[in-house]
Amino acid sequence: MNEEGRFISSSKSEQDNEIENTLRPLSLSEYVGQEKIKKSLTVYIDAAKKRKESLDHVLLFGPPGLGKTTLAHIIANELGVQFRVTSGPAIEKAGDLAAILTNLNANDVLFIDEIHRLSKSAEEILYPAMEDYCLDFVVGKGPYAKSMRLELKPFTLIGATTRAGNLSSPLRDRFGVINRLEMYSTEDLSKIIRRSARILSIGVESDAEAEMARRSRGTPRIANRILKRVRDYAEVKGKSAIDLTTAKESLLMMEIDDSGLDYADKLYLDALICKFSGGPAGLSTLAASTGEETVTLEDVIEPYLLQLGFIARTPRGRVALAAAYRHLGVPLPADYESRLKIGNTGKQLSIFEDGDE
Repeated sequence: MNEEGRFISSSKSEQDNEIENTLRPLSLSEYVGQEKIKKSLTVYIDAAKKRKESLDHVLLFGPPGLGKTTLAHIIANELGVQFRVTSGPAIEKAGDLAAILTNLNANDVLFIDEIHRLSKSAEEILYPAMEDYCLDFVVGKGPYAKSMRLELKPFTLIGATTRAGNLSSPLRDRFGVINRLEMYSTEDLSKIIRRSARILSIGVESDAEAEMARRSRGTPRIANRILKRVRDYAEVKGKSAIDLTTAKESLLMMEIDDSGLDYADKLYLDALICKFSGGPAGLSTLAASTGEETVTLEDVIEPYLLQLGFIARTPRGRVALAAAYRHLGVPLPADYESRLKIGNTGKQLSIFEDGDE
């Protein structure tokens, strides 16, 4: 199974770039959701503008598709400065990052996506750059080597990551503003779909809007994907606006059920419940059984299943909860309670344990 082939995935496709460039809000007032973050950022941005200083470095973390890149764009727009974009995997050598930093103008915003994937050498370049706005480097070799310091113009680094725990402590401690983006409520996703539909000149009835929002897994990127695919379906069916029936028919065609689960989610639950009797089962075991990468299970499939209360992560592996059995229409096993207890206490070694928890 290929993550890029899934409708619901952590990867940003070319089509997503197209969608987000069209629908991306340009100011905090247009940005829907994340109210606490918006409130605090408004204060920090206004203070920086009044002092005519660069904003403190900002770290944005949370599951994929929640709007970290969009929020970074908005911060630069609100500050009225240039926005430079790169990503952790794209910076292969420390010199690549040094070249980017020396070309920044005063108070510019540098956005590094997937910052947890920066190489160690590139990360070390960032330490003095973030703290003292300078680059330390060595010229020459052996007894003729000299340590030199190059001054940089003040700038704001915005780092985005889905794995804040993978950042080293020295790097994480250099961010003055750290914000976790939360999953969106159905009401906020309805507002996003309404706004996107208006921009795309699509008529959407309120009950269809709510239905699409409910199946969007709390993620704006998925909500916008669903909207565009439902629009395609409505146009082919000759509908002038998206109604509830059209939305449901289109979502059924995309294999997205009433809870927002797609075929990969159901495959995961089926493996855990039917193959491994509800667990506990190790992550690598489940990855091998479903044909997915472990990172896909952790970053894409499991967060939503945890949010729904379908699975639990325990010291001995993943365990299916009663809600998952009900969703699949499978009766609870007679030893359900004991399996759950084993998973949580780790007192009895599971035959499915593979040492990766």
